[in-house]
Amino acid sequence: MSHEIILPLIGYLLLIAALSVFAVRKQRQGNFLTEYFLGSRSMGGFVLAMTITATYISASSFIGGPGAAYKYGLGWVLLAMVQVPAVWLSLGVLGKKFAILARRYNAVTLNDMLYGRYRSPLLIWLSSISLLVAFIGAMTVQFIGGARLLETAAGIPYDTGLLIFGGTIAIYTAFGGFRASVLNDAMQGMVMLIGTFLLLFAVIHYAGGLESAVAKLQAIDPQLVEPEGVGNVINPTFLSSFAVLVCLGVIGLPHTAVRCISYKDSKAMHRGIILGTIVVVVLMFGMHLAGALGRAILPDLQVPDQVIPTLMIKVLPPLAAGIFLAAPMAAIMSTINAQLLQSSATLIKDLYLRVAPHQAENERHLRRLSGAITLVLGILLLIAAWHPPQMIIWLNLLAFGGLEAVFLWPLVLGLYWERANATGAISAMIIGAGCYTLLASLNLELWGFHPIVPSLLLSLLAFLAGNLFGDAPHSATTELKR
Repeated sequence: MSHEIILPLIGYLLLIAALSVFAVRKQRQGNFLTEYFLGSRSMGGFVLAMTITATYISASSFIGGPGAAYKYGLGWVLLAMVQVPAVWLSLGVLGKKFAILARRYNAVTLNDMLYGRYRSPLLIWLSSISLLVAFIGAMTVQFIGGARLLETAAGIPYDTGLLIFGGTIAIYTAFGGFRASVLNDAMQGMVMLIGTFLLLFAVIHYAGGLESAVAKLQAIDPQLVEPEGVGNVINPTFLSSFAVLVCLGVIGLPHTAVRCISYKDSKAMHRGIILGTIVVVVLMFGMHLAGALGRAILPDLQVPDQVIPTLMIKVLPPLAAGIFLAAPMAAIMSTINAQLLQSSATLIKDLYLRVAPHQAENERHLRRLSGAITLVLGILLLIAAWHPPQMIIWLNLLAFGGLEAVFLWPLVLGLYWERANATGAISAMIIGAGCYTLLASLNLELWGFHPIVPSLLLSLLAFLAGNLFGDAPHSATTELKR
């Protein structure tokens, strides 16, 4: 265990703690739920760009994605770039209309938005259960990524690293709420950018230049430099499936969508789109290229997910490696705190207050309950991450797909189709979730497509069919949409 690597990490964790304390002191008076879960809708453009990017970019992008690029080659770097429009799509499609309706509905959570639009308690229960189940898988992936990072780069045993990493996130999220989350996201976004530049430059330099690195990849396996990748895994159907899963479908991710109801004004949204897209380009290209070129330096890794932390130790001085360790840590932490808050909000605002509405005005009770639930969720995730798989990217994509299959059409059609009703939305959720679960669990790929593609198509058809038989939209809801 290198103290030169550990000391910058300790300093980084202390900085996170200081920002969380600052966030608690800056919490505004007023409605506790709006402050704790949305930061009183006060985000500016820079913070919005960093928080939505940091929330979207996770362990899969800093650990799993580069691991896949290490295994399959430069073709995976090109594949990863289909994610570039993700921020633009999320803020562009949901953005302004989503934020306006959220203020009219006084929505704190995504389910508040769905209830305000469809007026269906059954839909809220279905969406809440779906969200919690998928988030358990998604957050477990992030905990595994953080612990593996500490294990490989800092020499900290996996179990110990898991406790340090998971405990830090659970505590600062539980006590600081949304404001602490987005402040840390803003700082973590800058750390990710600096770290990506630093590592990619060091990898290329260590490999003897870009031309030399590519030549070494070709000598190892000519398919490492082909667009199709090793084993011709990147075919047209895989490419289109991946584009749906990690780009178009991102509109339906709850923890990304909730960022679209928490910014300050239209100027902040427009600035967030531009800055966020630039940050995604730099991070996706830089990290995946570093992972692919890392094969020229570390040709025999048994676990591809270890490529980034192993490269840190190999190509960087110990102190620089310790500083860079904060970059993937930042990516993972920012995603977990967003998902933890969304899970806590679902349990409290969407489920608990639905059966105990008289507690809505008891802010002291809600404050304690929110912190306690967030903390308990963090502990449960530590237990779930105790025995990890070898490649976390597939588990992360599985959770992503489940959320998209449930939420994409109810969100998008609810915003842009006035005749959309609750029966259609419920039908889409059930068919989307059922189809995706069946295809993913049986590892079935119809016509070579990832399960998300047929699931979204069937979910859309179910929405249209259900809409024919359901009741007309609630009159008050239709009026609000105009």
